[in-house]
Amino acid sequence: MTVTESQTPEPADLDAAPALAIDGLEMSYVVRGTPRKILRGVTFEVRQGEAYGLVGESGCGKSTTAYAALRYLPSNGVIDAGRVLSGGEELTAMSAKELRKFRAERASMVFQDPVQAVNPVLKIGTQVAEAFQVMGQSKAEARVSALAALERVHIAAPESVMERYPHQLSGGMLQRVVIAMGLACDPTLLVLDEPTTGLDATVEAEVLDLVRELRSELNSAILLIAHNLGVIRTMCDRVGVMYAGRIVEEGTVQEVFDNPSHPYTKGLLNSIPRRGLRKTDSELFSIPGAAPPIGASLPNCTFVDRCPIATDLCRTDAPPIVERSDGHWTRCHHVDRLNEVPEPEKVTVKYDIGTEQVIGVEGVSKTFRQRGHDVPALVGVNLGFAEGETLGLVGESGSGKSTLAKTMLGVHAPDEGGAITLRGRTMADKATSRIDESIRAISMVFQNPDSALNRAWTVRRILHRSVVKLTGIKGAAADRRVEEIAEGMQLSTRHLDMRPRQLSGGLKQRVAIARAFAGDPEVVVCDEPTSALDVSVQAAILNLLAKLQNEQRSSYLFISHDIGVVRYLADRIAVMYLGRIMEIGATQTMFEGVNHPYTEALLSAVPSVDGVAEHRIPLTGSIPSPANPPPGCVFHTRCHRAIAGLCEVTEPEMVELSPGHSMKCHLTVEQLKEPLKADVVATMS
Repeated sequence: MTVTESQTPEPADLDAAPALAIDGLEMSYVVRGTPRKILRGVTFEVRQGEAYGLVGESGCGKSTTAYAALRYLPSNGVIDAGRVLSGGEELTAMSAKELRKFRAERASMVFQDPVQAVNPVLKIGTQVAEAFQVMGQSKAEARVSALAALERVHIAAPESVMERYPHQLSGGMLQRVVIAMGLACDPTLLVLDEPTTGLDATVEAEVLDLVRELRSELNSAILLIAHNLGVIRTMCDRVGVMYAGRIVEEGTVQEVFDNPSHPYTKGLLNSIPRRGLRKTDSELFSIPGAAPPIGASLPNCTFVDRCPIATDLCRTDAPPIVERSDGHWTRCHHVDRLNEVPEPEKVTVKYDIGTEQVIGVEGVSKTFRQRGHDVPALVGVNLGFAEGETLGLVGESGSGKSTLAKTMLGVHAPDEGGAITLRGRTMADKATSRIDESIRAISMVFQNPDSALNRAWTVRRILHRSVVKLTGIKGAAADRRVEEIAEGMQLSTRHLDMRPRQLSGGLKQRVAIARAFAGDPEVVVCDEPTSALDVSVQAAILNLLAKLQNEQRSSYLFISHDIGVVRYLADRIAVMYLGRIMEIGATQTMFEGVNHPYTEALLSAVPSVDGVAEHRIPLTGSIPSPANPPPGCVFHTRCHRAIAGLCEVTEPEMVELSPGHSMKCHLTVEQLKEPLKADVVATMS
């Protein structure tokens, strides 16, 4: 799909009633009979054809605002004051029957996790057809409409997809199905709650392209909630910055991102690794403290406890609304002192990377047996980790990244002929057969700490068990070790006596990292450790990982969909496709030199928070099945630089282009430097 500036909708009709108007909305959740305030006078508008973004940390009220917009509220959610209007009609005054009619005919919502939004035991065709049946279509008519809806969202082979179950689809394809269901009524208002969280960069770009196209086609108003500020910058016309249930700044995305006028907004933007920032340049800025809990009694300025320029005035007087430019305003007493908000300090940090290979992955393949067929998940992977080095691993979902991690950990045994080595000695294939030294050598930090930590145990017990199991230390010595680890992770004694469910997402991830380091591992596998975290919490976790690496000289295998995060933390980057390493090299070389066509497409898909118009290289089709890989170069079916008669016949060798930079491609450096044709590139602005 090619998206150009010409597809941007016409300016919104300012005389028409807004597609969505939130007016002085006050909301509480009733917990054990006590109302706990969550929204505090939220006011904003989204006009027809306009895209409005909401940003802020978890718990600030973004999703609650989205649910309130369509009156999708839990039973304990109470609107205390204010109104929600759409097209001049007041949703807060509608009956249940009127609300159902409004949602069926005029508005839709796409939720963050498409897996949770579908029924796992019903086929896709049945579920999409239901969206049309509720509008009065017959079963036969709904079936035809469902097929057309899947075609509309550019799903390949929609007839086949109609007969599949949700678990048989990739995350990106399932999100397209959910969007197809949401668009059944041609909504005038579309609410998107983190629609691309958890998707890889290329699928995220495709979903955003789809939203742009449908916005242009339907002239829909869009309310978009996202942690990724680059997504907001590229998708939205205006943005509201929310903190503790109140919008503290609002304006056009260009004004707010280029001229932030609230200390909180500046803190969020300073937390992102931007403009090629690396761990060797400086630490990331992280907003100190944590957002207040739901129902907290707050001073007049909700941000005062974390603000670097706060004064007593901020506690006694409500901050005024200060106009910065036409349509751009902020709530702050000290707009004239914004230059005092700390910026990331540029300090050169030296990371001592050893020359000896600690863990080696030598000729590792992994084949699974499914329904009588061999499915090669890894094919001849060769990697090595030097002491104190971070290797970033990127690639689309299904490329084999997690399988490689699990094979290194001994969860999966590699095929015969491959080996995982520890300082030159071959380790046993399965973790259950490894000696204590090998078990301690590799540990893992998982993406979701909620699933990785025992909810019934205290943090102290979780860490104590890991210390005893991995080091053999017992008694008072183990207790001291637990407290030392906790102190290094900036976890207090109070945190040690709490259970995971009582901790914030960032603190839970610190506990998961503490557990991973309990046995002094030589390599830590980090599988998407920051993907679900706010940008400020993400910055704190990345700083912690960098600090631990520098102090303990551990090596990291860092798996992430976020290319900006990988660029910040990784010393080298490996690009994986269909179980194969397609390119590997130093981070600076990968971002500044020539790239494999697949790497070129991945890097082009990253949305920029700095407002630079992006020229993206869309990948056609989806990643092929590992059970039936294409002949020749496995990437040739999606490659924008493929050489006819060669790439589909002959598999390329891994060739070293420069010291440490290798690529599996038939093209020469000169051919890779050639500019792409205009019809290959999509412009997103």
